[in-house]
Amino acid sequence: MKLFYDHSRPLSDRPAARALLAGSVGNFIEWYEFGVYGYFATVIAARFFTPEGAGAAEGLVQTYASFALAFFFRPVGAALFGRLGDRVGRRPVLVLVIALMTGATTLIGVLPTYATVGALAPWLLTFLRALQGLSAGGEFGGAVSLLTEFAPPGRRGLYGAWQSFTVALGLLGGAGVAALLATVLGPGQLADWGWRLAFLLTLPMGLGALWLRLRLDETPAFRTEAAREAPPAREVHRTVALGAGRVMGWAAAGYTFLVVLPSYLQNTLDASFQQALLATVLANVGFAVTILPAGLLSDRLGRRPVMLTGAALVVVLSVPMLNLLQSDGTSNTVKGAWVFGAGAVVGLMAGPGPAMLSEMFPTSVRYTGLGLAYALSNAVFSGCAGLIITESVRRTGNVDIPAYYAAAACAMSVLALVVTKSSAGTASWEEADAGDRADVRDVVRRDRRGGGRSGPRR
Repeated sequence: MKLFYDHSRPLSDRPAARALLAGSVGNFIEWYEFGVYGYFATVIAARFFTPEGAGAAEGLVQTYASFALAFFFRPVGAALFGRLGDRVGRRPVLVLVIALMTGATTLIGVLPTYATVGALAPWLLTFLRALQGLSAGGEFGGAVSLLTEFAPPGRRGLYGAWQSFTVALGLLGGAGVAALLATVLGPGQLADWGWRLAFLLTLPMGLGALWLRLRLDETPAFRTEAAREAPPAREVHRTVALGAGRVMGWAAAGYTFLVVLPSYLQNTLDASFQQALLATVLANVGFAVTILPAGLLSDRLGRRPVMLTGAALVVVLSVPMLNLLQSDGTSNTVKGAWVFGAGAVVGLMAGPGPAMLSEMFPTSVRYTGLGLAYALSNAVFSGCAGLIITESVRRTGNVDIPAYYAAAACAMSVLALVVTKSSAGTASWEEADAGDRADVRDVVRRDRRGGGRSGPRR
């Protein structure tokens, strides 16, 4: 099977459904791995970053530094793979990034620890994290371009929301696997070798995703517009900066409530590993429940009203929620409800977010532009979340730091979301590409009739 798309081959009868599956499965694997790394942060700190006699807190900070490093490779991956995706197509690049992510994650599961190879262990882990960051940077822009460019008219919000929904499923899958291993294995077995199983599970999942993407069609939008001249670089850069600002609250609140929470509960509030994972599962269930409805609602009301609601709620509710978790007088039922609600509020931003970013860029630079906006925001506000929160709590003793961090980022997103599209110099996809969408529909109809070659316009 060819890696690069044959433009003479007609689209399948169900291109949108196939794109939905192939685009979503890669996101699931990516975020399953990132979730597993966060959930096992305390175990990884002890195995890779903590020489005998060193403090656990120091090892955890180093673990989160490695976590952050992978995020700073995301913009590099977004620029590298995004440029390829805008030139040669979405499909071949998505095949490459899923292969890279699968290989790097699987190798983490067989890495020697500090006890075996000494200081080489953290360097090997950090190298593989960098490879994961590169592939993750190329995954988001390609997957969202694929999903939204195949979406039927008036359904880009819902189709784009599947990217975020599979993020939630990936985080839930990682939390579920971590909780299962913690339940079945004893603490010694889990720390010794059990954590490796969570990473090794990526191999069969990645091979399945690779098979799906090799059978994927190229998007109709790329086939009709691949040769279109790109907008000026300054215009694209301004739009990337605005897009990054709009999703920074989603990035910061999402990682604070959905990934960093287990380590915070264990190290700051003395919760057990099982209690911390249960709280994380509840938050991720709340996150998953609201994503698709939020995406669908954004198709009716618009992207920004839905995202503004989610960001504003985080600003208002972050501190009260965290204070309830800290209180010994609050029942576990109430705490669980608030944790669930925190995840649900993040879902209001994550549902419309992918379609919103996609609509900010024309087809000729969409893969690169939306991938960079998302990667830059996540590099700063997601990748650094664990490091900033853990180190700030350790230095100041202020246990409210996570709430302040999420609320401040969401306040900045509120400001970015009220900025009009025209201020970024880029019209929405609806305005800029209205005529081209008619061309795309012609391509689909012609391919289904088996009528001739339908490559990019020259």
